[in-house]
Amino acid sequence: QVQLVESGGGLVQAGGSLRLSCAASGSIFSNNIMGWYRQAPGKQRELVATITSGGSTNYADSVKGRFTISRDNAKNTAYLQMNNLKPEDTAVYYCKLDSGRFLKTSYWGQGTQLTVSS
Repeated sequence: QVQLVESGGGLVQAGGSLRLSCAASGSIFSNNIMGWYRQAPGKQRELVATITSGGSTNYADSVKGRFTISRDNAKNTAYLQMNNLKPEDTAVYYCKLDSGRFLKTSYWGQGTQLTVSS
């Protein structure tokens, strides 16, 4: 069984920084993709950033230059360093793992709340 546990959310002021962590456990293929998604009230869940096991990254335009995704392959842990936070970043942040041999299976964490006050 694969499980993802997010941590690090909270309440911060605009302009502040926070780092989210996502610890994956279970049977995970070495070639995988981990990512962060977020969902604000009344909004569709959107991609924030992804990172492959090889280190290739992808970011949403709204967070480029402010957020950095990284990972520790040995620990199957992903991080999201968030700088210069804006009220628009307020959302529940979810960790996602895509893992599998030929057909990838998506696994989701329970989410962690980030609230950015102005």
